[in-house]
Amino acid sequence: MARETAPPTTLRERAVRAAASLRAGPVGRLLPRLAALNLVEGAMRLAAQAFLAALPLLMTVAAFAPPGMRQLLVDSLSSVLGVRGETLDEVKRTYAADDAARQSVGALGALLTLASATAFSRALQAVCERCWHLPRAPVRAAAWRWLIWLVVWLAFMFVQAPLRRGFGVGPATGLALSLTGSVLLWWWSQHLLLGGRIGWWSLLPGALLAGAGTITLSWAGHLLLSDAMQRSLDEFGPLGPAFTLLSWLIGVFVVAVSGMALGEAVATSAWFRHTVASGGPRRERSGRPAAHPRRVKPPGACRAHAEKCRRRPPGGSPGTEGET
Repeated sequence: MARETAPPTTLRERAVRAAASLRAGPVGRLLPRLAALNLVEGAMRLAAQAFLAALPLLMTVAAFAPPGMRQLLVDSLSSVLGVRGETLDEVKRTYAADDAARQSVGALGALLTLASATAFSRALQAVCERCWHLPRAPVRAAAWRWLIWLVVWLAFMFVQAPLRRGFGVGPATGLALSLTGSVLLWWWSQHLLLGGRIGWWSLLPGALLAGAGTITLSWAGHLLLSDAMQRSLDEFGPLGPAFTLLSWLIGVFVVAVSGMALGEAVATSAWFRHTVASGGPRRERSGRPAAHPRRVKPPGACRAHAEKCRRRPPGGSPGTEGET
């Protein structure tokens, strides 16, 4: 009879046994992927591009938007960030535009701001491609996707205030609508920026994790970020809330990138392929469709083809016999 292994008796043996089980489990397989992805670096790049490119785009849009849409944008930013008091007054002064502001921006300035804001969508596309280990898409084929993503993102930002209020129904409905909208936005964003190289079903786990994580952090930030921005405003002046916002954006994109990386690990697992994505066409890790099985010829087809070739004279056309 085989001798049973004695359980670990010391704390060190238990720690070694636990570390070995973690390395052999899903966590041990996931950590090298996150390390190769440069999670923190990618999140910092996205946060910097959002702060330097996307927020100026919002101010440019507010300069040309009618007063009603401008107020809706301020309400949406206040709902997302949870700002109030003096910080909210600073936001309102920032997005308050008159005729002089519109003339100083101009149509050419608006186009340049929109073109520079595509750096945000380009950075997000690069992160999505690294999550799925795909090569960079050609610029000619991806440029229009960057613009479309920015337009949809702007529209999504404008409706944040009524969406989070549940369109007057209540906060519970608002939370459900916000979660659904965030998941759909991340689902569609991955599909658009990856150029359709990954199937919809494979992108769903990453969209669920990224959408749920960012909404959870956003609702938590609604409770905590306002006080932090107010303290930063009192201590450092107008630059204080900017530093606080940048730190919060880094946290949001760490959660989002982690969710997409975890989604890729789930979508490429054997369990997901056999239980969830088995009903539709599966794609390999490289993004190419899986190879179809070879067609098997019916019995007798090979013998008939060999007989036809044997009776065909040299130089004869296929399927015809030689003339006498």
